[in-house]
Amino acid sequence: MIKRWLINLGLLLLIAGIVTFLYLRPQPEAEGPKLHEISGLKLADISRVQIEFPTRAPVSFEKIDGYWHLTQPYKARADQPTVQRIMSIVAAVSAQKFPTTDLAKYGLDQPKLKLKLDNHEFLFGTYNPVSSEQYVAHQNAVYMLDPTYSETAATQVVELIDKKPLKPTEKIAGFDFSRLEQWEDIRLNVDLQDGKWKVSAENARPKQDEMNEWLDLAWLQSSAKSVEPYKPDHKATYPSFEVKLQGGGKVHFDKLQEAPDLMLGRPDEGIIYRYANDIGFAMLNPPVNIPKEE
Repeated sequence: MIKRWLINLGLLLLIAGIVTFLYLRPQPEAEGPKLHEISGLKLADISRVQIEFPTRAPVSFEKIDGYWHLTQPYKARADQPTVQRIMSIVAAVSAQKFPTTDLAKYGLDQPKLKLKLDNHEFLFGTYNPVSSEQYVAHQNAVYMLDPTYSETAATQVVELIDKKPLKPTEKIAGFDFSRLEQWEDIRLNVDLQDGKWKVSAENARPKQDEMNEWLDLAWLQSSAKSVEPYKPDHKATYPSFEVKLQGGGKVHFDKLQEAPDLMLGRPDEGIIYRYANDIGFAMLNPPVNIPKEE
């Protein structure tokens, strides 16, 4: 009896060991569909981008001094994140890959859009009726991709302009607001010297924290809600101000409109920046804390 009990115990331990081994052993990863890389291009190596449409003027960008600039249909600073999203197709992958033997089958004989990154061309065709993905041809293959790549590339050109009023390399050192109506009497200038704000008005009592917050929120972080090309009318006279830059440079802005939105024209770049009234008011009215006369 004891012998049979020992045999049963041994079998039980063996079974428990097998179960434990099967439970703890590494599980093979489930194989998904094979993904195909669209290209081997690297974003950092690209210096020119061109977008061509069947019925619209082409749009092109060029990297200058490390920043993207719009070069067609007119010249302007480009919105950097948007250009990066346009180029992000270089990192796309697709579960489908077809030969380019019948481009008409995918609407690629007459593409809806052509994207050129330096000398590398991507053609965008029709959409797959089942997955809603778009057929894209590159080199000798056709892939199926999310349509957001072509949608981003087809963004209206005015939305591709940088909505920041200053270039990334233009560092603020102060403001000359003396030609604005509200500051003409005291010829207001505010200057950032050695990390401290100096105000031209003798009776001003600026608080450094408030001035720093004003600079950060009203100028460094805020972007225009829209932009448009600006052709200055040299016969017209507008209230204006200047942003002083580190190194001694200045940027001139014309105040074209104050309400309902603030519209600032930058003549040297030919761009109008439109701001909501509250942001616009803050931009032109630093908290210099001048006591009211009784």
